Amino acid sequence: EAVAAEWMLEFACSCLCRHFAEQSGAEFWRWRDVAQALINGLSQIPPHQKKTVYLCQLLIRIAQGKSLELQFENNQRVSPLESALSFWTLLEREETKLQKLHEDIRRLIQIQIVAVHMENRYFKEASEVLERLFTDSESDKPLRVKLATVIKAKDPYVPLLQSFSYSLLISKIKSYIELSMKENETNFLIQEATKHVVSKGLGATTLQNRPAEVNENDKSDLETKQGFVLSITLLRDELGQKLATSTFSIFFLICALLRVLQSLNNMKNVGKNGDSVACSRKRKLWTYEEDLELKLGVREFGVGNWAKILVHGKFNNRTSVMLKDRWRTLSKIK
Repeated sequence: EAVAAEWMLEFACSCLCRHFAEQSGAEFWRWRDVAQALINGLSQIPPHQKKTVYLCQLLIRIAQGKSLELQFENNQRVSPLESALSFWTLLEREETKLQKLHEDIRRLIQIQIVAVHMENRYFKEASEVLERLFTDSESDKPLRVKLATVIKAKDPYVPLLQSFSYSLLISKIKSYIELSMKENETNFLIQEATKHVVSKGLGATTLQNRPAEVNENDKSDLETKQGFVLSITLLRDELGQKLATSTFSIFFLICALLRVLQSLNNMKNVGKNGDSVACSRKRKLWTYEEDLELKLGVREFGVGNWAKILVHGKFNNRTSVMLKDRWRTLSKIK
């Protein structure tokens, strides 16, 4: 059971990384819940999985780094980004290479912790954070002095902060993810699912060979969901009834099975009507909560930054194009 949980945590972390890099908001939040449930179920972190756990926790906090009302630590003064910094420190200890990238990301997180407080007009807190994060070392002194001057001026939009923006931090994290995923190409569930496809001749390649029936976006969506079908099949065939009754796997299987059922229905619609999944999603009514998330996102990031709003908001299977269209509709109504 413990070994199976480790396989699933690796797989969940891989999905979390991919959806963070692709800015797939709804998918990222789903896999956040799965990964968090698996992590919470660990009595202790196995040494070989420390990096996996730290990476998951880092991404979850970076994705919500601008939401100062969220608390990940018992200390209410610790913001999501400051909590992310602690996990970044743990990740650095697990690696001996990528020193330049490590330094860049650490510096960006530190600066953005100050910047996010300033954007929310918490200047006193920004000064306190500066004192906590930056030591009296000579290497830290120039930046510490500059940030102190910026805080005193109470201007969150000075060139210094714009040069070390949140979008740059996200870009650097994506670079780190890409390198991490290359190192983790030995993911067990992915390997076994691939073998299963080859041995059973399942339809993954069939989907790839039907470009005339679905466009590129739908094709990618269906291929992604096919991976869940294969993973469920693998768990059923290889791990048996005992795994199916464990606490970890029940949570994982329920989440995945619900998505498989949805994907099968979408595949059926594509086959019968030639309608894409994206088109069917466009017809889904917007909820009050989604409208509120969109308005808050526009207020925070500005009109046009739909991809960023999608990453930081809680939307139900939406795309950046859908957000753009919905905002146009809301503007007309207003």
